[in-house]
Amino acid sequence: MSRILTERTALRRRCRNVAVSALGVVCLLAVTGCSKDTTDQLKRLGLPEPASDRSDYVSSLWIGAWIACLVTGVVVWGLIAYASVRFRRRRDDEIPRQLRYHLPIEMLYTVAPLVVVAVFFFFTVQKQDKLLADVAHPDHEVIVTAQQWSWTFNYVHESATGGTNVYDKGTPAREPQLWLVKDESVNFDLHSPDVIHSFWVPAFYFKMDVIPGRQNSFSMTPTRLGVYQGRCAELCGYLHSEMLFKVHVVTRDAYETHLKALKAAGDTGLVLGGSNSHSIAGLEGGKEGTLR
Repeated sequence: MSRILTERTALRRRCRNVAVSALGVVCLLAVTGCSKDTTDQLKRLGLPEPASDRSDYVSSLWIGAWIACLVTGVVVWGLIAYASVRFRRRRDDEIPRQLRYHLPIEMLYTVAPLVVVAVFFFFTVQKQDKLLADVAHPDHEVIVTAQQWSWTFNYVHESATGGTNVYDKGTPAREPQLWLVKDESVNFDLHSPDVIHSFWVPAFYFKMDVIPGRQNSFSMTPTRLGVYQGRCAELCGYLHSEMLFKVHVVTRDAYETHLKALKAAGDTGLVLGGSNSHSIAGLEGGKEGTLR
């Protein structure tokens, strides 16, 4: 009987070793077979390549949160494995010793989650303050109007147009184009005349709601040339999926050439979508209805 048990144990050990070796080979092939872009994205844990000066704050918080979750997971999985082995039932008629009113354990699973939440809260607030910090004197100002079902981007008081306001607009059938200058700061003022939208450029690691009657704004600096996808991140109606736009981060010369072309085409003035972008519908006559 003991000989049979020994052979079974040896067989299980060999099978386990083969499985571990096979898993290692698969992981190695998966890692070495990835392209550089895929490998870089894995290092960022799925985030796109950053393209703004605010990206580092979100990236560090994202990576830190994953590390904290993995550490917590390892501890919990280790405790589960330990309890499963140490206190497993060894005989059919055996019941493991039961614990009741174990004060140290109860304090541990009460205090530990509070500590974890407090740490997450501290670093989230710290990064949020840096992320939302305004630039005192931005190089450019863009007023964003989000309406069902597209976007309008107003370029305000630009020297290239002699101070004349110009705009880029789009439709659900034609994506609007937002133009920005690499390494030059820009302040965005967000307006909506109808429902809540959300201005989101994934490569900038930033999004903010566009709320009727409330002026939300933020500042940032694009840091990488290229064309990036933008979209509405708030379910705003049946054509929500059509609220897409492109962001062109270009040189100063290309930016000024584009603004001059808008002025020559007659796309001048401010397009804000009507009075509801400045006041809350139904409260226009009251103090509460004015833009805050």
